[in-house]
Amino acid sequence: MTRILIIEDEPRIAAFVKRGLESAGYTATVAEDGAEGLERALRGDIDLVLLDVGLPTMDGFEVLQHLRGQGSTVPVIMLTARSSTRDTVEGLDAGANDYVSKPFTFDELLARVRSRLREGSAPTATSITHGDVVLDILARRATVNGREVELSAREFALAEQFLRSPGQVLSREQLLSRVWGMHFDPGSNVVDVYVRYLRGKLGAEHISTIRGAGYRWE
Repeated sequence: MTRILIIEDEPRIAAFVKRGLESAGYTATVAEDGAEGLERALRGDIDLVLLDVGLPTMDGFEVLQHLRGQGSTVPVIMLTARSSTRDTVEGLDAGANDYVSKPFTFDELLARVRSRLREGSAPTATSITHGDVVLDILARRATVNGREVELSAREFALAEQFLRSPGQVLSREQLLSRVWGMHFDPGSNVVDVYVRYLRGKLGAEHISTIRGAGYRWE
């Protein structure tokens, strides 16, 4: 049975989500503050975490940073009333797998849950190599010509998408969906910003801009 941890301090929302998940066939547990949720998530028997940002004791960003800092790779979907791009980027950079703004429909949340669980169950190679760039998937480590390069969680995820599809044009919509878990927003330039970061760290020659179509790893 798939186990989902809901870290949410609003009883009404927690109960609503818990009932919905259990009706969908999942086992759901609720933690009402950040410290309790972190301790529960670190036990290693949870398949996915739904993490609110505004929590007592420690907020969701702190919980996520501690969780990733201790090596946990459990999928995390952040739930928050904050919808600004800055908050979204902060959560995703800290290691979140997806981001859902309140208010949300349960059908949307359930679709996100299913998507992240499928990704978590998919087998992956321990490393990906293309040219002089190597990504160690398990250690989350990148090297260029044998030299280690520090990448944020989102930078690493974006680089992984490129190296898994060398020579293919990846649109901004595809990259937003796969890396950020977001519906395409024509006004968002987050993909372009992170491509620029990657070019600076992995080498500008690796990523080509295909005008009107997206980007391609050469």
